[in-house]
Amino acid sequence: MQRLLLAIVVVLAALLLARDPYVEKADAFFLDWLLRNTPASGDHVSLTVVEIGGEPTVETQPNQKAPDHSPGSRSSAALSPLEFALFFQAILEFKPTVVAVEPLLKWRERDKDQEQVFLDQAMRVPKLLLSGELTSTPDPDAPPTEIPGFVHVSGRRGDLPTFTGIQRQPDEDLRLISSLSYVNLPDEAKTRVPLLLNYRGEVIPAFALQAFLTWARIPLSEVQIEAGSHITLPDGRKIPINWDGSLTVNPNSSKLGRHFGLNELLLLAQQRQKNPSLESLHDELILARTPSNPLAPADVFAAAIATLQSNHFVRRVSVLFDCAAVLLIALLASHAVRASRVDLVLGLIAFTAAYCLIAFAVMSRYTIWVPGLVPLGTAWLLGLLAFGWPRPKHRAEATEIAASPPTP
Repeated sequence: MQRLLLAIVVVLAALLLARDPYVEKADAFFLDWLLRNTPASGDHVSLTVVEIGGEPTVETQPNQKAPDHSPGSRSSAALSPLEFALFFQAILEFKPTVVAVEPLLKWRERDKDQEQVFLDQAMRVPKLLLSGELTSTPDPDAPPTEIPGFVHVSGRRGDLPTFTGIQRQPDEDLRLISSLSYVNLPDEAKTRVPLLLNYRGEVIPAFALQAFLTWARIPLSEVQIEAGSHITLPDGRKIPINWDGSLTVNPNSSKLGRHFGLNELLLLAQQRQKNPSLESLHDELILARTPSNPLAPADVFAAAIATLQSNHFVRRVSVLFDCAAVLLIALLASHAVRASRVDLVLGLIAFTAAYCLIAFAVMSRYTIWVPGLVPLGTAWLLGLLAFGWPRPKHRAEATEIAASPPTP
């Protein structure tokens, strides 16, 4: 009876943990830890990342660790139009179709004389996507700007990041030769990248989704949005999104594409005839970024674009797994109260290690994440209760030895 009572207490505690709003935040930390330490799954994607302003990088193959960048790398604000002009001149040797620039292009006053050199190169790109930044507190004297959004939208829009004006954007000369998208990110953005934004009541694409749709040649009018659930593309593919319109990505997914530094790209452009494999750059999405971009962690937009291209999305396991895990832990309650306290502690450590290994295996093989707090928290709660549970006392039974009968 006491063991059954302990099992009931364990199940009720698991239900309380599942209903706690802080559990979702704790599971987000567990998911971030899983994703940061799990290599990306999938083949090479049609993405080339060019880092401007940092040290040259060596091209990385899929799932190969990229070199770290020093904290002293320059941000986009310290770059000149001439450096971006060199980037466009080099990349245009491969005749790309879509070039997206992640950092906001705002030049210093002393660099204004180089702006025309940049414009002469940038206007040769067939489809150029530049970044801007929205705000929820715009200048009241500034006229509102119309931004095209999705036509087919259903579901609740109130949970999407809401903005009412434009805070920063490139100059008018750049806006005339390009399309704008917006790089607003939450402060804690690590593995969740916004795909949808709410601008003055209209649902618009964020930078990563806009770059992908431009590369895939999908107009906004052919995309169907179910806010808080999924995005449906014309070919029937569905992109799962969170309640706030963000996409859960593996930060290592950016390694599925190619990475070059600006100096390396300039060298490859001169030796283009000797590298026939680089002719595929014509069909790839070219993403220019700065290693120390203050708006985002390293490669967060590249990881989101690579995830959209690979069609390998991070999904949560079914809630049936949670129920099965809690029931298994409850069944172990009868054995926990009979085990010694040393065996109990060792068993909890072994269970935690085995659960984390299973979580890593499921994530790396199937791109499915399992919850961390409810199963592990329930197991350790059971361990604490069983640790203080009174152990049964074993009494030695007296044995009577019958006397042998006398021999005649």
